[in-house]
Amino acid sequence: MPIQRCTVHKHRNLLAHAPKHMQDELAKDDRDMIHADTAADIETRRKALLRKRGLKCRAVADSLKDAGYRLFTFIRLDPSQWKSARTTTAIERLNEDFRRRIKTQTMLPCAETVPILLWALLASGQIQMRRVGGWEALSQTLQPMLLDLAA
Repeated sequence: MPIQRCTVHKHRNLLAHAPKHMQDELAKDDRDMIHADTAADIETRRKALLRKRGLKCRAVADSLKDAGYRLFTFIRLDPSQWKSARTTTAIERLNEDFRRRIKTQTMLPCAETVPILLWALLASGQIQMRRVGGWEALSQTLQPMLLDLAA
């Protein structure tokens, strides 16, 4: 199962590795890379960022390389889903709401009850999936990974 690392958390991590005088420029480069329109454009900007930061700040380049393909799993989805898939904020919010709703229950009967309870909370409107776009294209298969990780 493909895993998507949160681009917002990685962005913060990259800034933490950069000296103060580089942070504004790095933030712009990272945002431009993550929010590019096509997978090919993302790949081009990623290579440029690695080249540029590899010379000036090795820790930033290493951190970006460590994230690997898991930072760019979203490019395998339909572009309508990219906005929601790039960050884990919606998922974290959903988990937080779910935990808050079941906090009063000390034990669930079995593991199968969790998705049933989640669906019931979603269907009743007690939990809302805000900011999750592109759901219309969820039935489409994943695209092959186009990212050259050897860059």
